[in-house]
Amino acid sequence: MQPKALLIGNSDGIGLATTRRLLLTGWKIMGVSRSKSPLSNKTYIHRIADVSKSNYSELIKELTQKGPFDLCIYFAGIGKLFDFTNMNPEPKVIEVNLTGMVKTAAAVIPPMVTKGQGHFIGISSVADELLSAEAPSYHASKAGFSHYLESLALALKNTGVQVTNVRLGFVDTKMAKGEVKPFMISIEKAVDHLMKCIKKKPVRYTAPGIIVPLVKFRKVLIKLRGE
Repeated sequence: MQPKALLIGNSDGIGLATTRRLLLTGWKIMGVSRSKSPLSNKTYIHRIADVSKSNYSELIKELTQKGPFDLCIYFAGIGKLFDFTNMNPEPKVIEVNLTGMVKTAAAVIPPMVTKGQGHFIGISSVADELLSAEAPSYHASKAGFSHYLESLALALKNTGVQVTNVRLGFVDTKMAKGEVKPFMISIEKAVDHLMKCIKKKPVRYTAPGIIVPLVKFRKVLIKLRGE
């Protein structure tokens, strides 16, 4: 039977590239994004929706009623540099990056549990470990994102449903902000890492691996500076 995937936030960037890769390997895919998809494929259906809107939860529940998905990946995410003269964008970042993911999990995972199998993947960031004066809402949302997913993995341990928290460093997309972007990887390389996660289903996956000691060093510097 053809495996089914639900991909959220897949009209560009890593989400779009992953959609293309999965279609090539025989997946039937439902995509949901706030913009149109450039894809045209007989095994691909696209719905337009904003994860921060009140009707998003109902849409996802409607989609899952047609049968549980074998795989769900949450790509949706935004990032805004902090401006203390205009903090209006701050709640939106939390709503898209964190609340939208939790809404998705709440709709998708129960049918997976009933079936006794399924895989939920969230695209987080190594920013989940760091404080940031440049983008506090982004870093806070990713900290909550990672903690929620990995706690969810513990809660679902004996259900047959797998949960993976994918923590990426800088990827060459519009989300990559800041003057310094160490060890930035291409979109296709990011998809390569994601395909490994789909196959092996780890609880936590960080890429590129070389970024891990850099994050730890940054944490030490923050403590020394008293930031």
